[in-house]
Amino acid sequence: MATEYVLEMQNITKQYGENTVLSDVSMAVKPGEIHALLGENGAGKSTLMNILFGMPVIHNTGGFEGKVLLDGDDANILSPYDAMIKGIGMVHQEFMLLPGFTITENIKLNREITKPNFFSRILGKNLETLNMKSMSADARKALDSVGMNIDEFTRVQGLPVGYMQFVEIAREIDKTGVKLLVFDEPTAVLTESEATQLISVMKQIAESGIAVIFITHRLDEVMAASDSITILRDGRLAATRRTSETNIVELAELMIGRKGESVIDLEKRSVPHDTVALHIKDLNVDMPGEHVVGLTLDVYEGEILGIGGLAGQGKLGIPNGVMGLYDSEGEVELFGQPLKIGDTDAALRAGIAMVSEDRKGVGLLLDQSIEDNIVFNAMQIHGEYLHKLGPFTLKNSSDIRGIAEQMITDLDIRCFGPTQYAGTLSGGNQQKVCIARALCMSPKFLFVSEPTRGIDIGAKKLVLETLVKLNRDNGMTIVIVSSELQELRSISDRIAIVSEGRLVDILPPEAPDADFGLAMSGIKPQDHNEKGAAGHDE
Repeated sequence: MATEYVLEMQNITKQYGENTVLSDVSMAVKPGEIHALLGENGAGKSTLMNILFGMPVIHNTGGFEGKVLLDGDDANILSPYDAMIKGIGMVHQEFMLLPGFTITENIKLNREITKPNFFSRILGKNLETLNMKSMSADARKALDSVGMNIDEFTRVQGLPVGYMQFVEIAREIDKTGVKLLVFDEPTAVLTESEATQLISVMKQIAESGIAVIFITHRLDEVMAASDSITILRDGRLAATRRTSETNIVELAELMIGRKGESVIDLEKRSVPHDTVALHIKDLNVDMPGEHVVGLTLDVYEGEILGIGGLAGQGKLGIPNGVMGLYDSEGEVELFGQPLKIGDTDAALRAGIAMVSEDRKGVGLLLDQSIEDNIVFNAMQIHGEYLHKLGPFTLKNSSDIRGIAEQMITDLDIRCFGPTQYAGTLSGGNQQKVCIARALCMSPKFLFVSEPTRGIDIGAKKLVLETLVKLNRDNGMTIVIVSSELQELRSISDRIAIVSEGRLVDILPPEAPDADFGLAMSGIKPQDHNEKGAAGHDE
């Protein structure tokens, strides 16, 4: 069938159980074009690509509705290997290289070139010898095409991350019959000069007739590299644009959009700014996937400060770094008093409590009772809820039961009673137990990371209302870190946006959608506006 498109994804709908993650999404890509795919975390980009690559997670969960066409024909893609055979390649955000192998061996992996020898002539092709001369020649050609002047027999282990990214690209280029290459956040680990080089390589690939899907959150790179753009929002197609007919501000606005009404309705107030509760200066955190780089931030006493940003951009690294859960450097002061960086015990004793984003792995003892979970940190750090009998220490069961029952009532934890195991509770009630544990420490300051992740809309509302009550009725200073922008806009006094480990901007919740979209892309709206005005003046 004659068609102008190498790939068409028509009316794609995907459900996981009752949850619809993609609804009637269509996208079309022409040969030789760079097609950007944009969207916030959870917009549906990964699911759409999983469908394109025939990933098992799609087939094992009921498949999908809609059609995938390659060169105008139905493409029944059964697996990632099947996708590769059909001419679809992918440069992954997470490196898929074997560190102990050479660059050549990685580029030719599963496509090795062999030559016969004495034994193979007698016992069969499986005993043929690797033809390293031919393999290295192919590897050299692929490396040259991406501008890498490095010996093809160098081991991958120990290479800078930028080099590894280009080896990934070289491997895909070396494959024969490639029609479409997907680049998944390829510049996330690259320096500015390396990112510029990669965009140049992508354009060369497109000029050779290969189509490119470019997944990124950097809107300036989208404008520099792409020919057309598809924007997803909340699992739906928000818009399709020719790059020449749009701009960064419109793209930012389309990505964010209004997601309906606020999760909860709050009366607006002026932002408290009399006293700095937490002062962070030049914070660096080495948390895998959430690095923080030289971040400085003040949190005022009595406010709810939201911290937002895309996944892997560093927002979760801030509370984890301050609490000493990962290697960190910098200066932290709590109500004017220096806090020893990297010391969890010191942070807890100073009056900071944290509700972790990983409630099952870190936040809860799933095979222990609700009451034991609630008092655990207070017992360990402050020695509370204990009887001292000479050299012996026993739990004060009556006090534990009393505080647990009080927390169950105050936080409306739906359970059979204080002795019920935490692991048997619903997600929303598990989250409330995590909050109860933090409150049991009588904190001056509370970090809450991803408080509504994995819980239903009703439970989300209850959890957020609980945080607002702690703040407005009890005066507790709270920092809430969340991937849900609308959630942050519902309850925060100010929202700090983090990108690539750095603080980009602090915005009021009512700021325009475009400002949030720009900030999440690493662009401060004010700087963009000034740059645009300067260009206009010229």
